[in-house]
Amino acid sequence: MKTDKLRINQLSDRAYEWYTTYLQAIDTKNIEVYGTFLANDCVMQFNNNCPVPGQAIILQDLSNYWTTFDNLTHDLLNIYGNDSSFALEALNHYKRKDGKLVTLSAVAFTDRNSKGLVTSIRLYTDTTPLFA
Repeated sequence: MKTDKLRINQLSDRAYEWYTTYLQAIDTKNIEVYGTFLANDCVMQFNNNCPVPGQAIILQDLSNYWTTFDNLTHDLLNIYGNDSSFALEALNHYKRKDGKLVTLSAVAFTDRNSKGLVTSIRLYTDTTPLFA
């Protein structure tokens, strides 16, 4: 994960630490650790695709998705919102299976419940270059 371009961070220090740990689980493709951040009834949606309901299905879908590329690094630009509902603007640097590097602009909206678990994730990015 890269944080040197982070301009605006509206999260508390505690929530920011939580979020960077969450993103690190994604960057390392550690599905077991990532799962500990999600509520059982979490819903994830990529772009205009149908929402994916439930922690177990989300983890299965992400496990499959993460096999389609070698590496991912989040490059944080801005985090807007509060500790329970926030938006991340980032550059996502991928290394494809063919070794080509691809950078995609992305926005992720995240909501957490009173226990700090993620209840909703909405991701917006054009992944076409990743699979071209």
